[in-house]
Amino acid sequence: MNSRRCPKFRLLFAQAGGSLRVALILTSVAVLTACSASPSRNILGSYFPTWMICALLGLVGVVILRVVLGKTGVDATLPMPVVVYLCTWLAVTLAIWLLWLG
Repeated sequence: MNSRRCPKFRLLFAQAGGSLRVALILTSVAVLTACSASPSRNILGSYFPTWMICALLGLVGVVILRVVLGKTGVDATLPMPVVVYLCTWLAVTLAIWLLWLG
């Protein structure tokens, strides 16, 4: 429909545009305030991002798990060890993140 011929549609589109604009502004404000401060830890006088510490601790956990699975013989029976260890690393990293910061 042509909005020039029907003032009712012109009013409807103007109202929708205004509410869309407000929703976009509020969404961008909420997203930008979430990035105001990144979680970081002071280690020996230097600030390290917490995600990096969690990733390294997760990597250490997966290396320990691989050694244990290798000694028990389970490592040889894994169908795709790279994918299994990658998913395990991600799970351990996110678990550390949730336990530490959650």
